[in-house]
Amino acid sequence: MPTLHWIGKDKVINHHAEVPFRVLEHQYGYRGENPADTSETHSGNKIIHGDNLEALKALLPEYEGRVDCVYIDPPYNTGEEGWVYNDNVNDPHIRKWLGEVVGVEGEDLSRHDKWLCMMYPRLRLLQLLLSNTGIIFISIDDNEYANLKCICDEIFGSTNFVATFIWEKRKNRENRKVVSCRHDYILCYCKDIMKTDRSLHLLPMSKEALSRYQNPDNDPRGLWKSDPATAQAGHATESQFYTLIAPNGKKHTLPNGRCWLYTEEVMRQAIADRRIWFGESGNNVPRKKTYLNDKDRGLTPETILFADDVATNEIAKNNLKNIFSEQIPFTTPKPFQLIEHLIQIATDDDSIILDSFAGSGTTAHSVLDINFNTKGNRKFILIEMEAYAESITAERTRRVIKGYGEGKKTVEGLGGSFDYYELGSPLFTEDGNLNEQVGIEKMREYIYYTETHDYLASQQTVNHPYLLDYKDGMGYFFYYEPNEITTLSYDTLNIVPKTADHYVIYADICTISKEQLAQLNITFKKIPRDINRF
Repeated sequence: MPTLHWIGKDKVINHHAEVPFRVLEHQYGYRGENPADTSETHSGNKIIHGDNLEALKALLPEYEGRVDCVYIDPPYNTGEEGWVYNDNVNDPHIRKWLGEVVGVEGEDLSRHDKWLCMMYPRLRLLQLLLSNTGIIFISIDDNEYANLKCICDEIFGSTNFVATFIWEKRKNRENRKVVSCRHDYILCYCKDIMKTDRSLHLLPMSKEALSRYQNPDNDPRGLWKSDPATAQAGHATESQFYTLIAPNGKKHTLPNGRCWLYTEEVMRQAIADRRIWFGESGNNVPRKKTYLNDKDRGLTPETILFADDVATNEIAKNNLKNIFSEQIPFTTPKPFQLIEHLIQIATDDDSIILDSFAGSGTTAHSVLDINFNTKGNRKFILIEMEAYAESITAERTRRVIKGYGEGKKTVEGLGGSFDYYELGSPLFTEDGNLNEQVGIEKMREYIYYTETHDYLASQQTVNHPYLLDYKDGMGYFFYYEPNEITTLSYDTLNIVPKTADHYVIYADICTISKEQLAQLNITFKKIPRDINRF
């Protein structure tokens, strides 16, 4: 498969593994029904303020392989957005880029290299977070579409490409340009194309589509519409070519290049079962009945997303103005109707949706709105690195939950709750030791994840304070005390209940020989030397 090369690629391919692991520090919880209660909501809805590369890594212990849908709206790299490259990559050339605003085409000759170096490690982490049936949507325009397609083929696999959606972002003509551009792209990939048919959903039918279903013959199976009873004959068998005789005796022959949907025997049974419609007179061309209550009735998603269906940038700007009662500094926000359309395609009622370029909080608004309309329980995780994460991203979410506006412009709240986090301290100090400031529970979660790639749901107990958990016949123990050296010896083996086939035990020191450890089915790992970094 062809691959794309750029300045700095060899330094960022594995940069996601070099990023320090930081913990998430809970700041407050928000409940629409009780805003005064700021304790943790445990709702699963999260808004995180901090660098999105580090925040994505912080999510791995709990969310690797669990996110059902990712939507991101990264910088389009137009040269007018003022975005700055800030990843601390250990390379002299890349360090020259730090803190510099990326310039326009023709002035900044490395602008595409910087953008690719920024995107690549983030996409690597997003790919890890996606579930096996997960889907990612990425908004982009012509400036970086070709480059984005290349690196997504590399990271997600070209066979996992689903589609490029075309969104009509404006309805008016832009006369200042040589060609008026009225669309953006939304690139879509899945984690595993073999599971796509189980992860992509039909869309609800519009009122216009529903109006086509009627019941002129009082069929007890309910409303139906008629579809052709013929098909293109390219792959037909001989049994699909015959003269069809209607109940009134009229003979129907096939048009050139067409065949009947069914064999003659199956067709006779369908006619007897009143599943073939000949019109009220009985003389019309035969058509097959398609019933409204058939399983999986809905509309197949299309790649063209028209403004009349999913709104425009201008509508999104007006929506933000209504929510905040003032103009918010987002020139091209995405309408929540657009994101909601994508969520309908890719999620179930209890799915997890992640947006690591959260901006004004459109994705949270979309999730809350679709939950309200479908009585669903989808969860959102938003990451925003800018200072407005609290004043705009979280504030919009609060207002949408509680309701906003006054008088005739009052908009009902959608309900819900979320927890707000700051990106906290790194788990390891600069000298490689565990950072005790993060707390024992964060250490335990990290250790268990590095061993099992699973989330540690259980908490520390009085009876077995060093037990992490059991998985696949293995018991995991973290024998750690903040203010003393822990020693794994015959005297301290009582920390291990004999309930597993094998044990992995972390401690500072071990005085039991390797031979004796093998006899006891114990693997000793030294703190902090043997703690995996990822």
